[in-house]
Amino acid sequence: MTASSSGTPAQPVPLRQDARTIGLIGLAHGSSHFFHMLLPPLFPWLIGEFGFSYSELGLLVSVFFVISGVGQALSGFLVDRVGARPVMFFALSSFATAGLVAGTAQGYTGLLLAAALAGLGNAPFHPVDFTILNKRVSPQRLGHGFSVHGISGNLGWATAPVFMAGIATATGSWRTACLCGGLLALVVLAIMVWNRDALDDRQGTWAHQAKGAAGVAAQPEHPMAFLKLPSVWLCFSFFFWSTCALSAIQSFASPALQTMYGLPLSVTAMVVTGYMLFGAAGMLIGGFLVGRVQRLEKIISVCLLGSAALLVAVGMGFLPGMAAVVVASLAGLGTGLAGPSRDMLIKRAAPPGATGRVYGTVYSGLDLGFCLAAPAFGAMLDHGMTSGIFYGSAVTLAVSVVSAALVGVGVAARAARPVVSAV
Repeated sequence: MTASSSGTPAQPVPLRQDARTIGLIGLAHGSSHFFHMLLPPLFPWLIGEFGFSYSELGLLVSVFFVISGVGQALSGFLVDRVGARPVMFFALSSFATAGLVAGTAQGYTGLLLAAALAGLGNAPFHPVDFTILNKRVSPQRLGHGFSVHGISGNLGWATAPVFMAGIATATGSWRTACLCGGLLALVVLAIMVWNRDALDDRQGTWAHQAKGAAGVAAQPEHPMAFLKLPSVWLCFSFFFWSTCALSAIQSFASPALQTMYGLPLSVTAMVVTGYMLFGAAGMLIGGFLVGRVQRLEKIISVCLLGSAALLVAVGMGFLPGMAAVVVASLAGLGTGLAGPSRDMLIKRAAPPGATGRVYGTVYSGLDLGFCLAAPAFGAMLDHGMTSGIFYGSAVTLAVSVVSAALVGVGVAARAARPVVSAV
């Protein structure tokens, strides 16, 4: 596997080249996660100005993820057809437009449009990111690429509440915060265009392999054939359930902690940042675990069940106030540790040649989880069920472990089958 298909030894890829691509993808992915949180950190300001309920605000999150989820499944086909790079540029442009529309919104309709535009921008990112990583990064550094990809997403989530709420507090205007978010997307787009050569997936390893393998033609499959694989839908299920937990923490953990423990909102708002920073630290460690463990589902199970136990402890309400914030934040460590193993498990479960389609379909489970969980957990808060935010998160994490275990069993069974070589 170290030789090219033409028989010439493959030249080792310089670390600097891999690091450049990984860094750019990390920045782009962090930007997409930042725009998940364009509006949620501003919910207190929106309630103050427009008088919205938490259920109405949860619907804004749902609109974002409905469009992102449907778009993600479809954009996988687009990425496979036209390439990842132009789709990335379009997505970042959509984010910039979303910030502008949100900053000038005069009511709920304008905010819905902003959420829709941000969802449209978010839709292609996982097919785009993983296509470029898999094609442009050396196999021996791919686990670290997945790790940086996950870390950057968590850092985007962690940065957004501080950035958006900080600007809104400093200027007294949530509109200014939204416009600054749009400006940030334009800066990232400029960086990507300037470094576009490092993002060209048409020049990736798979393109060379495809040329060399033309003579050993495999039987072409229908573009939708991958949908018949149970592993694809189990991965989809895993993302759905694990994301339900994340949605609850991101959007509603802060007001729930405020009600349960009597802490000021300025303190409880840090729980999302803490959860994401611990998650980023976990992903950094998890990138090293990926190459050392064969049964990745075991890492995923232990880590996510540990996070679920911590969230149950917070929901029971017996912790001191600040300790509850710390414990809820610490739950992010387990989800972070599981992240790189999760992404590598999907790679192992996916059939070759359908990267964009598989990642687009599987990661649309993430969007569906955000879409359905946000109004459900918002309704819990409206009805005073504050502990349900943490109990519900723990239950959905536990269910996601079952899906991951079944994917791992399927991958192990496939690996154990004898390889029949054609003469």
